[in-house]
Amino acid sequence: MDKGNKGLYTIIGEGTSFEGTITVPHSIRIDGNFKGKIETSEILTVGNSGVVEADIIAKSAIVGGKVIGNLTVEDRVELEANSSLIGDIHTKDLIINEGAVFHGNCSMEQVESVSV
Repeated sequence: MDKGNKGLYTIIGEGTSFEGTITVPHSIRIDGNFKGKIETSEILTVGNSGVVEADIIAKSAIVGGKVIGNLTVEDRVELEANSSLIGDIHTKDLIINEGAVFHGNCSMEQVESVSV
């Protein structure tokens, strides 16, 4: 990734629905509905109003809304209060805040670098 692209961010806003595969070389935030597959070499953020049904590959993930699917995350997954995740997680670090719901399996091993 070019250093000049550091500020780039893809946003799927509240009220927006998207279905398919999205691959981005920078961070992505989802506040709407997404169904499919997500790949990012940076941070995936699912906002409080976000609903994601997808298999996810990312460097890091912050979940504030609802995710149904499997996550393969290189660095860290954080489940914020009032979030829910149904699926399996493969990551190095996992943070589950009080009030979050996690239903699935977690494998905490070194994950190979994500390249998009």
